[in-house]
Amino acid sequence: MDPTRRRLRLSDAHISVLGLLVEEGEVPGELGEARSQLRSAGILDDDDKIASELFPLVSTLLEPHVIARVELTGRHGVSTSGAVVGNEFVFAHEAWPGEAESEYVPVQPEMLVFELSRMVDLHQDDTDAEAVGEEIVSTMGVLDAIVDRMESEGAEETDAITEAVNAPPRLTEILAQLNCMWRMTVVWPRNEARPDDLGLAGLAVWDCGLEGYWVRELPAEPIQEGQVDASSELKVRRVTAKEIWGRITDLLPDQDQLLVDAPASAS
Repeated sequence: MDPTRRRLRLSDAHISVLGLLVEEGEVPGELGEARSQLRSAGILDDDDKIASELFPLVSTLLEPHVIARVELTGRHGVSTSGAVVGNEFVFAHEAWPGEAESEYVPVQPEMLVFELSRMVDLHQDDTDAEAVGEEIVSTMGVLDAIVDRMESEGAEETDAITEAVNAPPRLTEILAQLNCMWRMTVVWPRNEARPDDLGLAGLAVWDCGLEGYWVRELPAEPIQEGQVDASSELKVRRVTAKEIWGRITDLLPDQDQLLVDAPASAS
């Protein structure tokens, strides 16, 4: 814990232990080390009572109204971050590649879009007006072939890759500048009587450095398991950072879509 800045570093195992303890469940043996770590950090006392500083986080995780998940794939692998909106609090969590723990911090609700944008390093780009809207169409199989060849062969002329996998030249050119690909998915419950009735929205973006930002329009997010194969159509469109900001904003549900009362106005 870092009480001064209200930060916590927790792994999924730590979160599982806290959830079980709140619900008065038994902590299985495989989570024993995680429980010991929580005690060492002062998050649990010897009787497994949770420190009062964790009440906002635990209450938010146990009864979320909105869950945002960010999956970022780059040269150092895949990292997962996101945010959870509860009835009273909002928390963001951010992972570091290769680390089991994520940092959890409270966020002001009006700063949520900013926080999600920061997680994907959304920044002002220099895309020319003429370049905005450019589209590239191919297949997911061709995309995978390009990425595999770039990873296995290292530095190679884009013309050679294009010819080897029969790819659209522009697709190879922009992937040669790829910094990362990221997906943002937002989920919220829509029906109190039906827990499986969920609202779902998603966005997939390629950050291609000098080649700018590209939104993957096909296959469209959110993608269900087994929905995409090598023959699935791929379509990406070049956009500005400003458009991505707007699309992140649009992912979040409006008040009337949530199962939570609007905050009372001050009298």
